[in-house]
Amino acid sequence: MTRPERPPHAPVPTPDPAPDFRRIRTAAQVIIAFAVVLFLLVQARFMLISLATAIILFSLTADAINSIARVRIGPAGIPNWLASIVALALISTVLLSLSAVILSQANTVLSTTLAYTDRAPEAIAATVAWLGPDAETAVRNAVATFDVAGWLRTLAGQAGSLMQGAVLVILFVGFLFAERVWFDTKLESLLGDATQAAKAGRIISSIIHRVNYYLLVKTAVSAITGLMVYGVARAFGLDLAGPLGILTFVLNYIPAIGSIIATVLVALVAFVQLADGPLTLAIFAITGAIQFLNGNIIDPMLMGRALRVSSFGIMISLAFWGAVWGIPGMFLAVPIMVGIMIVCSHVPGLRSVAVLLSREGLPESESDLDRRR
Repeated sequence: MTRPERPPHAPVPTPDPAPDFRRIRTAAQVIIAFAVVLFLLVQARFMLISLATAIILFSLTADAINSIARVRIGPAGIPNWLASIVALALISTVLLSLSAVILSQANTVLSTTLAYTDRAPEAIAATVAWLGPDAETAVRNAVATFDVAGWLRTLAGQAGSLMQGAVLVILFVGFLFAERVWFDTKLESLLGDATQAAKAGRIISSIIHRVNYYLLVKTAVSAITGLMVYGVARAFGLDLAGPLGILTFVLNYIPAIGSIIATVLVALVAFVQLADGPLTLAIFAITGAIQFLNGNIIDPMLMGRALRVSSFGIMISLAFWGAVWGIPGMFLAVPIMVGIMIVCSHVPGLRSVAVLLSREGLPESESDLDRRR
């Protein structure tokens, strides 16, 4: 059977350009939306960092408030408003006290380090003395060009905004407590379906559970690490033993990078103060062993499968949020990543993102939610 021939002057059919145009338009809209969101994240960083911190603190204390409200005093329990006020007062006290301690320790580190600034070039140049006087002079001149004092004053200025952030976090937490009673009702009205609202509530509860567990384990391990580093610094007679222990505790909330920075910081302080290479190497080795033991053995053992996020994904999250929000963004990177992974695992179109972010490629499923009900 022969195929019918096309008339000689018939028009040649052309493909419809509409699908390609729609794909290009969609890609352009996604890029523009991402750019706008990124711009807003950078411009409103102080407000958004405070809000994210407030949400984490609120999630940490929500269960405690419910437990306080269930305490029986006479025929009735403690009113919700009273439990919220008590929790807000405790959070305010802890935040303001912690901010004051960090600021005082930052000032101590600043003043002491500035006193050592003049000695640092000589101590660093002494390490290359074996290469000859020319190499020693070159290293001394190179180190002297670094404006360490200016960097330290800049960091101190950034630390000065910590108290303002603490006050803003307290205000946000107070508003969240005031809205807590109506959250379920608002969620159901927003979604318009009780089943969907219940599912969304379970997803939020799962995020809160896993972030809370991560923060509690991280706090315990960081506190132990800080105390051990403090003991090592005191044993070797370092002037900044207390600030080094506190900074180690704080920096250990930054996965992987924080422990490295804390270890190098201890070694630098020891080298500048003691000017003894072998002794500094011993302090560096002991501090590194403490960080390795607590960070790579005890921490994963306690964390178990509660986090289940990819190590590479954590590094990507650290890089992104560190670039957008600076050091505070690195502290919030893991909780934000956990929330994104859980949400994406329950959205069919975004499940591939959850697979990439999860450790074993097995993001949270409906059965995981049911077990936490």
